Amino acid sequence: MAVLERAGVCTLDCPDTCSLAVTVEDGRIVKVRGSHALPYTEGVICNKVARHSVEFVHGEGRLFWPLRRVGPRGSGRFERIAWDEALDEIHRRVDAVIDRFGPQAVMPLNYSGPHGMLSVDSMSSRFFHRLGASQLYRRALCGAVRSEAWAGTYGQVPGIGPEAAANAALNIVWGNNATVANLHVVRQIRAAQRKGGRLVVIDPLRTKIGEQADLHLALQPGTDVLLAFALAAELERLGAHDLAFIAEHVSGYDEFMELARAWPPEMAARECGVALADIIQLARWIAAADPLVLVPGNGLERGRNGGSGIRAAIALPALVGKMGRDSGIILGGGNAFPKTPTRLQRPDLMPVSTRTINILDVGRHLERDDIDPPLRAVFIYNHNPLVVHPDQNRLKNGLKREEIFLVGIEIAMTESMQYCDIVLPAASHFECDDLYASYGHHWLQRAEAVIPPVGEALPNTEIFRRLAARFSFTDECFRATDRELMDDAVDAGDPRMRGFRGSELPVGEAIRMSGPDGRPLALFDNVMPGTPSGRIELASEVLAQRWGKAARLPGFRPRTATYPLALISPSSASRISSTLLGRGGKPDEIPLLLMHPTDARSRGLSGNRPVRVWNNRGAVILPLKITDAVPPGVVASEKGAWLTTSPTGQTISALVSADDRADLAEGACFNDTAVEVSPV
Repeated sequence: MAVLERAGVCTLDCPDTCSLAVTVEDGRIVKVRGSHALPYTEGVICNKVARHSVEFVHGEGRLFWPLRRVGPRGSGRFERIAWDEALDEIHRRVDAVIDRFGPQAVMPLNYSGPHGMLSVDSMSSRFFHRLGASQLYRRALCGAVRSEAWAGTYGQVPGIGPEAAANAALNIVWGNNATVANLHVVRQIRAAQRKGGRLVVIDPLRTKIGEQADLHLALQPGTDVLLAFALAAELERLGAHDLAFIAEHVSGYDEFMELARAWPPEMAARECGVALADIIQLARWIAAADPLVLVPGNGLERGRNGGSGIRAAIALPALVGKMGRDSGIILGGGNAFPKTPTRLQRPDLMPVSTRTINILDVGRHLERDDIDPPLRAVFIYNHNPLVVHPDQNRLKNGLKREEIFLVGIEIAMTESMQYCDIVLPAASHFECDDLYASYGHHWLQRAEAVIPPVGEALPNTEIFRRLAARFSFTDECFRATDRELMDDAVDAGDPRMRGFRGSELPVGEAIRMSGPDGRPLALFDNVMPGTPSGRIELASEVLAQRWGKAARLPGFRPRTATYPLALISPSSASRISSTLLGRGGKPDEIPLLLMHPTDARSRGLSGNRPVRVWNNRGAVILPLKITDAVPPGVVASEKGAWLTTSPTGQTISALVSADDRADLAEGACFNDTAVEVSPV
């Protein structure tokens, strides 16, 4: 038997983008381990990828050939068909939609299942741009609030690399369940702790990294901005503001501090639900720490005040002048790379008047036909919207409608695929070539397929080439090979590429993006703010223009919920969204609901029993765990579970409002969900 060791890259939605060593035996993957091709990840990968990748590629849920639905929507009843037959039916039915309603009745419903630059948005974007389909504003689901807050404050530039955490005197992990969602920064933090560095974790949930912290502030969801204001005010009282740095590099300081002084530690402590002494202690540690590293996470953005919370938090290192080669903020990693998305995705092919639809509104548009033209053909790929989207039941109602033609492109038969009319089998990231630019570090990687596509599966790029040919798109850009797409994805003339074209990057070796001086990129070392003023903008005219006057400065909106408990949805140690870990039917795959003893007693609830978590949008049955890992008034359950984990056929996404939005970028409010919990 031929046994080979091949180099790969993990493409799943995680900031670490690990390098992999993949063992292949007779054309099948038998083991996946970390490799040392990427120095940052140092041969270590998470348990979920190590344990579940083989099943992900070769398991019983894998799609091997095109399918046509023969049963009711959602029944999972399909028949096998040939590729030509599938493409013909897609062309015929989409053409009929365009003839009746126009091309904007067609829409891609995709996100970032794979994070390879080709698989996520390349040939697919060209296809939909040329078709004239409605465009999708995807970032509202995740990432837009964080990236807008960062860009509005610092510009489209990278912060400091995560390696800086290893030498910090103080690491502040804020809204980041890093142990399961940002593994390698935790390894850097532990290195710092071994050298005597302190760790502070700010999160409503006492996560594993929270248990290892010198100080954990379990604040109420949505109050991060107030905590940051209080820290800014206390740092000013301590005389810790670096006035020389502020005068040279910061705009909007006086306006920001006027807001901050209105929330002294005493007031913020009451609203945030944290101890006054902890706020004062943290301010003192920030004032004394050198180096100082802030590690914000995705959880910080997912609430009504998400943008303000991030902006106020990332202002703190600037106020104390701790920005440079060793101190700063681990954010904006995606800006480290010389990407050329216009060349890769070809938006010039799109008609000028094409509309853009917010991904959070898709469920309503599918259910109600409340836009003109209505949506009548939808392509679902790189995405499992039924599990991921807020207001799950509304989306489900929309997907049930027979008059909407649904095309699915997937690796496995997910819940969303079960509603599709035609399902096309996609190649996994182990079966195609791609470029990988992380959003959590500054290393660029290229990978080649380690095995051929299983069955009749095809890479996303080839699927959309075939669709373009079937729709008679003769533009030369639709004949581009994957190597040519790689060259289109990045600017080979940029010094960061070291003379490589995208397709020429060595496989099994990560290339670090560095400054003109050859050193790692670091804001206020060899990178400066990219804002219009060239300064740190605590008051942002750019954000005001994009998102309204209220977005010019951070602000606070109090909670006005009609249900007493705030539900938060942390990342899982077992799966990445609904990827990996089976189908959810086994008891150990069902996420728990964590509840504080005070809230359990007041409801007559006891541990290790199922409870009903509900609001006016839906209900989920989950096993209860009574613990002080969450504060009173807060419950927590992991995101991304399969629908079969609850007898109601719903997950906690059913409880999340698709209409409530964050204060920036129209972002989803997953961690601002009001619920009640009752006995079953």
